[in-house]
Amino acid sequence: MNISNNIASIQANTTLLNVSANNIANVNTDGFIPKDTRITNDANSVRATIRQVDDNGSPRSQTDLAKEIPDQIIAQDATALNVTAIKTKDEMMGTLLDIKT
Repeated sequence: MNISNNIASIQANTTLLNVSANNIANVNTDGFIPKDTRITNDANSVRATIRQVDDNGSPRSQTDLAKEIPDQIIAQDATALNVTAIKTKDEMMGTLLDIKT
């Protein structure tokens, strides 16, 4: 039983939440160009990549709340699912150790 993928997913979703929170915090900052986080599976691991969103030339903040809020909900749910998977693996390991002894 390997929990490293679950931990990597939690870390990637934490990065997504942090970047999204920064974008939301700067929604009223003139000229702010938000960043976008992509979560990908690479070689049996999950990772987050961050890139600057394309500048559309607007003098106002380019943060799109219609994108940021759902991203935060998805990241929160994904983190909760990974925590549940880790807890389940821990309980299964405990049961196996109880059976063995």
